[in-house]
Amino acid sequence: MKTFKELCTYFQDIGANDVAHTSKGYLAHAIGVYNDLKEWGWNDELAYTGLFHSIYGTQIFQGFTLPLEKRDEIRGLIGEQAEFVSYLNCAMDRTHFDQEILKLTGPYQILDRFTEELIDVSDEDFNLLCTLHLCDWLEQVARSNAWDYRRKALRRLAEREDGIGLQRYDAVFADAPEQTWFDEYAYPENVSGA
Repeated sequence: MKTFKELCTYFQDIGANDVAHTSKGYLAHAIGVYNDLKEWGWNDELAYTGLFHSIYGTQIFQGFTLPLEKRDEIRGLIGEQAEFVSYLNCAMDRTHFDQEILKLTGPYQILDRFTEELIDVSDEDFNLLCTLHLCDWLEQVARSNAWDYRRKALRRLAEREDGIGLQRYDAVFADAPEQTWFDEYAYPENVSGA
């Protein structure tokens, strides 16, 4: 397992540190997500998921994408579970995910946008994914000015988290304008995050 400093150096070595991301650099955003997860009580190994949460690109963020052939390398850097949850965050089809979060208990599945197959996910990993995904969005939503993007789904994630997740959601969204978009899945084209 690598140290935080070594992982930041890895981002620099692969050229991902200066990629633009919601008025910040990609690495700065990833560090923000890592720090939030630590604040929410995650240990170092799991919090490394925050650094690598979009390393393979996501359904929205394509500013930097590490090839999927590098998954073994990433597992070696951050551990099996952290890499798997990071992969799920990158691979998930968000419309399908938003339906899964309506369930109170598993079995859970993620529709993999890379393979178009369903992945069975344990309750533990699904809950980690929910927290990661919420932290990721809360870290960037004010900068992205995409307050309405999946707003209902993100509120449901916050409610699943209860405690700190719900408090953080309420604090971040206290400054949000009233929801105005008709389609909450529409994403502004001039935004580079998520």
